[in-house]
Amino acid sequence: MKKLTFAMAAWATFALVSCSQTETSKMASATDAHLEEAAVPISGQSAVTDTESQKNVVQTAVGSPDHTTLVTAVKTAGLVDVLSNAGPFTVFAPTNAAFDKLPKGTVESLLKEEKRGDLKNILQYHVYVGSLSAESFEDGQSLGQVNGGRVTMGVKDGKVTVNGANILASIPTSNGVVHVIDQVLLPK
Repeated sequence: MKKLTFAMAAWATFALVSCSQTETSKMASATDAHLEEAAVPISGQSAVTDTESQKNVVQTAVGSPDHTTLVTAVKTAGLVDVLSNAGPFTVFAPTNAAFDKLPKGTVESLLKEEKRGDLKNILQYHVYVGSLSAESFEDGQSLGQVNGGRVTMGVKDGKVTVNGANILASIPTSNGVVHVIDQVLLPK
């Protein structure tokens, strides 16, 4: 009798689980079909529209006429969504004039498909995970960058540098801080 009761309980449990899984599969299929019908694009954080909050590091760069080359490079390297996330990030942002100091053809070469890995490495060398104001830097301080490299901060007579590049301005953002610099930082 115990075996029969156990067998009936096992069969009932199996039947309930099977029905539950079938209903879950139907609901998931219906949801997928609804999303396909609505043509909902799948996008990252950069697709969020928010005109009320403080701008993030990407929006800050996009809004600067002095950073069009940097913005093009970030888009080409596929880093827009990453840098639009919560962070916090400290971004050392070279100006267009800083990119112009590179040997002729360097930027154009880095924007080519076959050089995307190099471009990404260089851009990640400009990013530190954490929010550091210019006032927090100390002379000789070493920072580990996203690409695994290190930069060295310099502080002398009130001027702050990163690997010798001057910090021209610092802009707080919703997900960190952007330090405008006058040179492109190149990893070793």
